[in-house]
Amino acid sequence: MEMAVFLGAGFVALVSAILVFTQKNPVASVVFLVVTLAAQAVLFLLLNAPFVAALQIIVYAGAIMVLFLFVVMLLNLGRDEFGPEKRKFIRPLAVVFALVLVLEVLAIFKTGLLDQARLTYHLDFTGDFGTVAGVGLLLFTRYLYPFEITSVLLLAALLGTVILAKKLPGRKGEL
Repeated sequence: MEMAVFLGAGFVALVSAILVFTQKNPVASVVFLVVTLAAQAVLFLLLNAPFVAALQIIVYAGAIMVLFLFVVMLLNLGRDEFGPEKRKFIRPLAVVFALVLVLEVLAIFKTGLLDQARLTYHLDFTGDFGTVAGVGLLLFTRYLYPFEITSVLLLAALLGTVILAKKLPGRKGEL
């Protein structure tokens, strides 16, 4: 049963993650991102980390996605805002990058990097893995600097959104 839930949540996460960047509508992309994050929360539940799963839903799927939707709706950029279309080189460049990716994956298989002997490692799950105490201890000791950098990045994104949303002088609806 556990394997079926894992495969189902993994499949939903994979498909919805692909749909995030294949959608033309940014609101639909954000909705698929919420589905991806919810599927990841199910995977955290399978790891016996209910606190991390709850954080995944509350913080990411809740607060951050509301912020993304707010930014997408607030900016509401049309095609004319981006300037002339410059997509001539996008498709050939995407094909080149896809071929490079396929060659890298084939090289990994050919060199045997995916042998089971080389992939054995020990995951050190302690008794407080996924609990409030365990997450808090790691967040404010080992991962303090990434935590602070993330807060600065979120602040910069918020300021950038406000600056982009502010109307230029001479336009209708000047702030």
